[in-house]
Amino acid sequence: MSAASNEKAGFVFTGWHMAALLVTFFGVVITVNMTMAYFASSTWSGLVVQNTYIASQEFNGKAAAIRGMLATGIKGKLEVKNGRIAYTLTLPGDEPVVADEVTAHFKRPVGEHQDFVATLVPIGNGVYVAEHDVAHGHWIVEMKAMKDGQLIMHEANRIAVIGEQK
Repeated sequence: MSAASNEKAGFVFTGWHMAALLVTFFGVVITVNMTMAYFASSTWSGLVVQNTYIASQEFNGKAAAIRGMLATGIKGKLEVKNGRIAYTLTLPGDEPVVADEVTAHFKRPVGEHQDFVATLVPIGNGVYVAEHDVAHGHWIVEMKAMKDGQLIMHEANRIAVIGEQK
């Protein structure tokens, strides 16, 4: 017997193997990037601040103020329909809240060209209204209510206005 016949045939790495490795590697990289880009664009809140460092320093104070406000039990309910913005402020037991000033700042999640501020007027029983057309689509609405110069309610919600407003 010769020495050549005793050796087993081994694995031979060819150009096709290298091509398959490259396609698999870059396929995984591209898939991960596309997935991350999708999640980033579909979940971004759109909230932007002028100076992120200052905003981060003020965060704990604002969070404590919000916790104090929520401890009072005050609740707000926003309704946007047919060119009318209505906001109802109540305490536990549906007791109406009287405020001196209520404002609604409507902001688009991306872009500023359609943003507006509406001042709501009281119509009684804790209900405040403003007549203003609101274009359909997604909005971030920041509501503020003041009483005797003190902030009694401050909340921001993302809403979707469906259909055309008249």
